Amino acid sequence: MEKVGLALGSNLGDRIDILQKASKLLVDNLESRHCLASGVYETAPLDCPPGSPSFYNAVIELETDLPPLELLTVCQDIEQRLGRPLQHEFNAPRTVDIDILYYGEESVTTDRLTVPHPRMEARAFVQLPLSEIRPDLAELDSLSDIHLCQRLEHPLFP
Repeated sequence: MEKVGLALGSNLGDRIDILQKASKLLVDNLESRHCLASGVYETAPLDCPPGSPSFYNAVIELETDLPPLELLTVCQDIEQRLGRPLQHEFNAPRTVDIDILYYGEESVTTDRLTVPHPRMEARAFVQLPLSEIRPDLAELDSLSDIHLCQRLEHPLFP
């Protein structure tokens, strides 16, 4: 079983409810007995179309025996179940986005997946929640957008 880090984001619909449903579906689908969950952060949209709503973001760590590309398929299936079309514009508003941040110590580079996530170190909306559950992996010192993130009181798992 590998420990995998997953970043969750939502900026359409009932964002808390969607993140909670996505988290539960991930735990259930992966049958993970290990689960670390960050708090939820509200983040101003970056590189999104003008007028895009703010995001709610969180990070969870689970265990899985699925290979990385099968894990990606599970994540995309959950996104679709929660209202995100498979084909979508880059950075368009979305009900849910699930990114694989890390997959144990493995590196993966394919046309469908790059792990570790290539932009995770530069994103406060990933690094702040990650620092709550895996401070050993978080890189907070060089973040320029940290002021755009605010921790909320909503739990990821009620």
